[in-house]
Amino acid sequence: MNGVRIEGVRKAYGALDVLHGIDIDIEDGEFVTLVGPSGCGKSTLLRMIAGLETISDGTIKIAGRVVNEVAPKDRDIAMVFQNYALYPHMTVAQNMGFSLKLRGVDALKIKSAVEAAAEILDLSKLLERYPKQLSGGQRQRVAMGRAIVRDPEVFLFDEPLSNLDAKLRVQMRSEIKGLHQRLRTTTIYVTHDQIEAMTMADKIVVMRDGRVEQVGKPLDLYDRPANLFVAGFIGSPSMNLLPATLSGGSVRMADGIVLPAGAVADAVNAPQQVMYGIRPEHIIVAAEGIPATVSLVEPTGAETVLSFAIGKEILIAVVRDRLSVQTGDRVFLQFQEGAEHLFDAASGIRLA
Repeated sequence: MNGVRIEGVRKAYGALDVLHGIDIDIEDGEFVTLVGPSGCGKSTLLRMIAGLETISDGTIKIAGRVVNEVAPKDRDIAMVFQNYALYPHMTVAQNMGFSLKLRGVDALKIKSAVEAAAEILDLSKLLERYPKQLSGGQRQRVAMGRAIVRDPEVFLFDEPLSNLDAKLRVQMRSEIKGLHQRLRTTTIYVTHDQIEAMTMADKIVVMRDGRVEQVGKPLDLYDRPANLFVAGFIGSPSMNLLPATLSGGSVRMADGIVLPAGAVADAVNAPQQVMYGIRPEHIIVAAEGIPATVSLVEPTGAETVLSFAIGKEILIAVVRDRLSVQTGDRVFLQFQEGAEHLFDAASGIRLA
């Protein structure tokens, strides 16, 4: 198979295991993000794919070839780093063509490849400048151009936008996605930002503590998180999670408040401690329903983020209507039908 296949990959530093048997299939031309909190092992895994870290156990295949013992330069990959890693004494053109020069590629072919990549990335007018004369976004484009000219089997991105300001991150996000749609090169992209993961990826791999928690399309993970960790990690603001008891087809909080429950509640016979999940955008301020008190109002322009106290718990809602509510107001809440999620409180696993 083309693309990348990761089979039972482990990484240990002495007695410390940091990756615990990772299995991921990445198809040819697919854009996959590895996402998770700091220290979850995503960058370590990327560096193992690149050959910058040794593999303690398991197999990594690129385009069907086992690369465990293959040197980084021979893996047919190109990596874009967080800090750009540009040579300050070289021009943009020299930086972009340097890897081809090391391979002994003809100067005219290098010039042609650099100009073609520069055209794609809107760098044609900057080829004679030096890195110190460029903005952060332009430097990141140069780093991407250096990867493009190699025409690799796989692009690897290691948190490439984390040094940019918020507005530029959004712009570069769109540019990287557009670049992938044009080139269709297999891409593995590491980020801790789940918004980046949701907006850019064909497939997301959610990691925690050196393990894969869930793999799937962005909206599949959003709509059907496999466990409490994924439910809380994917989505911004994150899913509301309320402790409750599931019994006799109903879900009841400790203070007696009954929460709307779907068909899964009817399938459980014995009482069970659960975590009840509802996304902020699925909460509606209505004329009747669950009594709540407004604890915070945060207008953002297009939307308003509202915090509500129900019993001893806090709920976050996102509404597009400009409601005339203030802190301390008493209101009623309803949940969009069928939008609830139920998880076993002990294991965190989704109740199907």
